[in-house]
Amino acid sequence: MTIAHASNLRPAAILAAAALALGLSFGAASAQTAAAGDKVVATVDGMKITEKDLDLAADDLGANMPQMPEPAKRDYLVGYLADLKLGSRAAATAKVDASPDFAARAAYQRDKLLLDEYLSQEAKKAVTDEKMKALYADTVKDLKPEEEVHARHILVEQEADAKAAAERVKKGEDFAKVAAELSKDPGSGKEGGDLGWFSKERMVPEFADAAFKLQPGQVSEPVKSQFGWHVIKLEEKRTKPVPPYDEVKEQISQYLTRKAQTDVVLALRSKGKVERLDKPADAGAAAAAGATPAAEPKKP
Repeated sequence: MTIAHASNLRPAAILAAAALALGLSFGAASAQTAAAGDKVVATVDGMKITEKDLDLAADDLGANMPQMPEPAKRDYLVGYLADLKLGSRAAATAKVDASPDFAARAAYQRDKLLLDEYLSQEAKKAVTDEKMKALYADTVKDLKPEEEVHARHILVEQEADAKAAAERVKKGEDFAKVAAELSKDPGSGKEGGDLGWFSKERMVPEFADAAFKLQPGQVSEPVKSQFGWHVIKLEEKRTKPVPPYDEVKEQISQYLTRKAQTDVVLALRSKGKVERLDKPADAGAAAAAGATPAAEPKKP
């Protein structure tokens, strides 16, 4: 069993499969009165299409939904659902659902829908403002001060070219101008060599050691790394600031959601009794196939 995001558990036309797994056809379901407050927005051969249907279809299609204005999107969803209902009714009339294979696939999709909904409900209980702020506070108090620098560099292939670039800067030319002209770094070259803020472990050792020894405004002698020769200018130093709660709120929510869902599945595994009637794979193969429980996610 794997834990997936809700959108991954809703393949196209899952509504039809789930209804048939319950012994219903879409035609029969649509003939029923729409739930209270669920506005009927269209009918197709008497079968109702409701606001809830539109929401479910939009969630199912997800990234496959064409980019378009809201009114056009509603028209698209109504057309999609009309095709779905007409096709489902035709399939039921043709007794497509009578085969054992279809029944097995429908039951499988129903299990996925049920698990998806159960995990979503359990995650909602875990992701509260109180729990999110508590996790943030607990994480922040364990953070150790970390030094960062803001630097620019000029990257060239030969030491002689690096020395020539450094000499131009020493004679008063603007570092950013020289970097834009000479640097071979495709990422920072056209930005005047600007690398932004970074901590020491983010850079290769030779570069990091040289950069962190500089004081703001200083320019290094040529430094060799696996990428070539660098001339480095240090702009600023600082202690890395703690990210504000609002900046990491979404990451905390995702972490708590994953953790809650993982905990649910692991608890179910611990209580459930699985009896293998075939020949089980050896431990090494099972591990390679990802059969062992996932490790608990790290804190954000």
